[in-house]
Amino acid sequence: MGPLLEVHDLTLRRDDGTGSAILNDFNLQVEDGEVVILKGPSGCGKTTLLKCIAELNVYQQGEILLEGKKSTSYGIPNYRTLVQYVPQRPSLLPGTPLQFLERLQSFASRKVRAAELDGKVNKGPTPFELADEWDIDRVLWTRDWGTLSGGESQRIAMAVAVGMGGAEVLLLDEPTSALDEVSTKKVERTLLSMLPPAPRGASAGSDIPRRGNGPKALIWITHSPEQSERVGTRVVDFSHL
Repeated sequence: MGPLLEVHDLTLRRDDGTGSAILNDFNLQVEDGEVVILKGPSGCGKTTLLKCIAELNVYQQGEILLEGKKSTSYGIPNYRTLVQYVPQRPSLLPGTPLQFLERLQSFASRKVRAAELDGKVNKGPTPFELADEWDIDRVLWTRDWGTLSGGESQRIAMAVAVGMGGAEVLLLDEPTSALDEVSTKKVERTLLSMLPPAPRGASAGSDIPRRGNGPKALIWITHSPEQSERVGTRVVDFSHL
């Protein structure tokens, strides 16, 4: 069986393609069960890469494959349901988290994916169950994003992305940067537990049983060496690219 996700010869340049390269002939393969850590100094292209993989940025060269098929062959709305980007600052979203969740559920691509998963035996927790697990009071779902703390908005955004189900790959942009150590480790443990078994030889998170009831892989930006060691099966260092 081939890789879950492949990035081939990806190039993105500044100034609508006429400036210097942010990403130049970048390649990546991700297997089922992997947590690929992206590290490097701010501004080196990590977030840009995640947005390209999610087909949120226009790149000048390269292709992205999910389970051997080009991203465009799924139709971009359907592809973004399968490969989801979770931003570092969800507090910039309009309205309330509950409105955001309801809006996502109304999209045709979400309804199609939900129908595909209907009847699945090994279902994961709902967004509300995840938020409860991560100590989010339910009243926060009806408050404007802008009134939530950074940690609250990060956990709710993650609960939505994970709990809606259907994502094959989650693209996590510093998902715990606003959390304390206890909350960070709760989120880490939940995410790792929902993955399928890690590739042979991977040791990170090996004490956490994996149920395979969530995404198949994570690509995770972090500036924390300790977090990288706890959760990562592999590290891509952008300072060496």
